[in-house]
Amino acid sequence: MNNQSSPIIEVCVDTVESAIAAQLGGADRVELCASLLEGGVTPSAGAIEMARKSLSIPIQVMIRPRGGDFLYSHVDFETMKRDLEVAKRLRADGVVLGILTADGEVDRERIRELLESARPLAVTFHRAFDMTRDPYQAMEDLIELGVDRVLTSGQAASAAEGVSLIRNLVEIARGRIVIMAGGGLNETNIREVVAGSGVSELHFSGRSGSESAMHYRNPSVQLGSAQQLSEYLRLTADVERIMRMREGARSPLNHS
Repeated sequence: MNNQSSPIIEVCVDTVESAIAAQLGGADRVELCASLLEGGVTPSAGAIEMARKSLSIPIQVMIRPRGGDFLYSHVDFETMKRDLEVAKRLRADGVVLGILTADGEVDRERIRELLESARPLAVTFHRAFDMTRDPYQAMEDLIELGVDRVLTSGQAASAAEGVSLIRNLVEIARGRIVIMAGGGLNETNIREVVAGSGVSELHFSGRSGSESAMHYRNPSVQLGSAQQLSEYLRLTADVERIMRMREGARSPLNHS
């Protein structure tokens, strides 16, 4: 049984290299994605297979067909079903997904279908939850459907800012679903979020930037129309940073 002093640490990663670093840093499990710049989308089959071969900790695979909103077309949904089958076949321990209706409610019918396909894997409803109209009703819908866990920043820009709603959700859930806090967690706020929310699970990337090893660089070309970072700057999971955040999350809160 986990308690507030020792929350489970889930590190979100978008490369196998980062997944290995997360394990070295003391993560209890990883959420494996591609393209964290878009908030995470489904990783390749190759990435899932390599991560499974490289890690001894549980791997949760993101099932998200594209960036943007969570209102999915028929083609999007069919893609999600097939990606889920791939993750299951490649021995993922769980999947992470979320679908909303145009009115900002949990798409119960489609989530139920994915749940039935996913079992016996664990199922997490991701931060699509933070885009719902009514978080309390959304949580009750997820509980009724049998979803294991919901990731939330408390419908705020960061978990630190949404800590009040997160605490309310934890109290109302009464153990019927795991509430996992994530979004903007860092060394300076992680302990306060744990203490203020009462969550037993935390989700963060723990990344740092590193320069590319490329000697030749073409400054005239930028790949991607909305590229936020230089192709020559990589953001990867930082073993030391994850260790610090893990330790911070599990240490007593200092009120001085």
